[in-house]
Amino acid sequence: MAAKMSEIKGPAIYLIQFLSDEEPFNTLENACRWMAGAGYKGVQMPTENPDCFDLAKVAESQTYADEVKGKCLEWGVEITELATHIQGQLVAVHPAYDTLFDGFAPEQVRGNPAARTEWAIEQVKLATIASRRLGLNAMASFSGALAWPYMYPWPQRPDGLVHEAFTELARRWKPILEVADENGVDICYEIHPGEDLHDGASFERFLDYTDNHERANILYDPSHFVLQQLDYLHYIDLYHERIKMFHVKDAEFRPDGRTGVYGGFNDWRERAGRFRSLGDGQTDFGAIFSKLTHYGYDGWAVVEWECCIKDPKQGAIEGSKFVADHIIKPSAHAFDDFAGSGASAEQNRSILGL
Repeated sequence: MAAKMSEIKGPAIYLIQFLSDEEPFNTLENACRWMAGAGYKGVQMPTENPDCFDLAKVAESQTYADEVKGKCLEWGVEITELATHIQGQLVAVHPAYDTLFDGFAPEQVRGNPAARTEWAIEQVKLATIASRRLGLNAMASFSGALAWPYMYPWPQRPDGLVHEAFTELARRWKPILEVADENGVDICYEIHPGEDLHDGASFERFLDYTDNHERANILYDPSHFVLQQLDYLHYIDLYHERIKMFHVKDAEFRPDGRTGVYGGFNDWRERAGRFRSLGDGQTDFGAIFSKLTHYGYDGWAVVEWECCIKDPKQGAIEGSKFVADHIIKPSAHAFDDFAGSGASAEQNRSILGL
């Protein structure tokens, strides 16, 4: 029997690329009101900045959580999910990246990788509790990365290196996944280059090492698969049962004789693979929305705006209409029902000559 089709919710937008010191994105209220005016129904909420969203307070107090939820509704949008990309990244950091990622951590844990990891783990746990208080059942995150520097096997990786990396990655995430389970929240890893979970094979490996944990799920973002030259439609066929979140982000891949997948250390504008505003790239969103609808995905379609060419306000305004135009209302009946001739078990046997 085919899976029941559901309607995707949206449009929504991830606020992390927009919040700044400049109007209209200098406060959460201003940002939400502007996004509502641009046609968005929801916002995916970053959680690393207490001045924007006080994660610890929301996790601690149901009254405060209800207040935050109510204010966003008053401003014209609902909170679709919480996002812990920054904290999730800091759950697992290879020493080669310590200096760079220290800038994402609070001052009191900088220069102390063990303390930084402990802080990040507690933050992600708090976000699952805060999600429950807000009535949300999914949360976005990154997995972090221990094995990423050894992705391309030269020199040859020592036997057991990847096993050791994923054993440790699972050791750090299993307690978080258990807290997520206690709170009825799926952790949706954005499958993303730079993370140890960056494609289908690496996600499957993580499932193996976390005992196929039911709360380990996927934030599906096809732009990262365009840049990797991975079949992003077949990915939905393979992993639709684990896809619990959806970033609508466009990309293009235009290789030439100078650069390809790895980018030649160029900036974003000069790379063969570039993120683009919705509609400006090569991603087949018509097919994506069709497949997700076919498989019964009923979560939010969340615009993540990243483009090295277009102004973010223009991208956001265009993105809202783009998503709204792609959301499919599932049909309540088959298109050829008009030709149905009625049937019974007796008639079917007769047709078959039985």
